Amino acid sequence: MLAMRLVRLIEAHSEALSQGLAEQIRKSDRTTDFRKIPPDELRLAAIEVYRNLGEWLLQKTDADIAERFRAVAARRAAEGIHLHQFAWAIMLSRDYILQFLRKEGFADNIIALHGEMELQRMLNQFFDRALYYALQGYEEAEQFVPKGDLARARDLAISIGLLAEKTGSPELFED
Repeated sequence: MLAMRLVRLIEAHSEALSQGLAEQIRKSDRTTDFRKIPPDELRLAAIEVYRNLGEWLLQKTDADIAERFRAVAARRAAEGIHLHQFAWAIMLSRDYILQFLRKEGFADNIIALHGEMELQRMLNQFFDRALYYALQGYEEAEQFVPKGDLARARDLAISIGLLAEKTGSPELFED
C-alpha cells in the first residue's frame, strides 16, 4: 500500500521535518507568540506527531486525538499563545507534511496517485480533528482563567445585592 509507504517515509524523516516545522512556526509573522516557546519544545511537539503518524492516522481514536489536542491547546493558552496563532500553527503542520509529500511523492501510475490522494485525505481529516479539539481546549481553558481582584469583587457585590448586574454594557471591573 503506497499510502503506508509514504507514512513510513514521513516517520523516517520526522527529525528533519519537525526541525523545519519548528523553524517555520518561529519565523512566521502569523505565529509570533510561539517565539516565547523554546525551540526544542516546539520541535518535540512536532516530532511526537510526525514520528508516530501511522499510529495517529490508523490506530488512534477520535477520543485520543481529542485528549491530546485539548491538552496541548490548554497548555498553549496558559503560555499566552493566541488562539488564531495556535490554529495557524496546526495548519502549518499539515501543510508542511503535504509539501514534503509533493516533493518526495513518486506517483507514476493511477494506483500510486490514488494512494497519495488517500493519504492526503487521511492527513486532512486528522488535522481537521486536531484543530477542532484544539479549539475546544482553548474554550475550556478560558472557562478556568482566574478572575482578577476587581472582577471577583464585582461578582461578590452582585451576589450579596450591593451592586445591580448590568447587561449589554462593557464591564468596568474586568482586568
